[in-house]
Amino acid sequence: MNFQLHWRLICVLFISIGCMYPSLAGAREKLRVIAWDGYADPEIVEAFEKRYQVDVDVILVNSDDDLWEKINRNNAADYDVFAVNTAELQRYIDRGLSVPFNLENLPNRAHQLERFKNLSAIPGVMHQGKVYAIPYTYSDMGLIYDRKKVKEIPRSISTLWDPAYRGRVLAYNGSSHNFTIAAMQTGAPDPFSLDKNGFALATRKLIALRRNVLTFYSSPQEVVKLFTENDIVLVYANYGSQQLKALRDEGADVGYAIPQEGALAWLDCWAMTRGSRNRKLAEAWVNYTLEKSVSERLSRVHGLANTITRFPGHGEDKIIWLEPVEDSSKRKQLWDRILSGDSFLE
Repeated sequence: MNFQLHWRLICVLFISIGCMYPSLAGAREKLRVIAWDGYADPEIVEAFEKRYQVDVDVILVNSDDDLWEKINRNNAADYDVFAVNTAELQRYIDRGLSVPFNLENLPNRAHQLERFKNLSAIPGVMHQGKVYAIPYTYSDMGLIYDRKKVKEIPRSISTLWDPAYRGRVLAYNGSSHNFTIAAMQTGAPDPFSLDKNGFALATRKLIALRRNVLTFYSSPQEVVKLFTENDIVLVYANYGSQQLKALRDEGADVGYAIPQEGALAWLDCWAMTRGSRNRKLAEAWVNYTLEKSVSERLSRVHGLANTITRFPGHGEDKIIWLEPVEDSSKRKQLWDRILSGDSFLE
């Protein structure tokens, strides 16, 4: 055997070994996380990578519609673990995009507050006796107002439509939540389950909201920028206490009010996709975020409640937990048309 042939065989052998054992070839396993701002900060990710000797890719989303589009786009093959609220989770389960957890791989659940340990008592996290979601953070969605510009504390969600504040209001760019709060204003018996007439009334209400707001925002950071650069009086706080902290950190003199009708509230959980390439690693990530230092950082840095330590709430007696809606696709289609100013709807 000549030297050149011998060398080629050696190269082929090393390539084959590298394919069979990627770790020997220098490749590291990768965890793909899709989450909301603040749930997977660089410091948190770096510590996890170092501990487990893996790489973590984090993609941030800014709406339930955005999350659904990304997970559903390739049959959940592009991500391993994602953060989703309990109401939205149902369509992922129904579509077969989410898979249950092995609770034995989540020992840090023992540190959670009692209200989050009893998963069977939390609507939406279980299906056919299996656990599909692990509670991580939650918040009500109240009203943030400028103390210097508002004479009276806003008592009702209807203040968003007050013509006295036209062009000085910020609302959230989200189809599902907006149809729900609009339906609450029209007196719908169940704002999460609209019939044909309910959709018509809520649509007209949202068209009126579009005319009254300065714009619809997507992230807490966007609110800070819009608030500091414009004459804003009122903000519908989709991100709740996280937005309140962000604005106050920038020096804004703002207050927070729970509407008399009650405030919608979300409970965000970690869930696994059917496309997860290593479910134990995905579960290790969820278990890691339930460590006291990680969860408390969520509150300290971002002003969000965590499930490990008690967090000062706002009017918990008036919380209206989100529920699955009658038709997410219809709400999204109508909302896109409302945003575009579709005259046909008017």
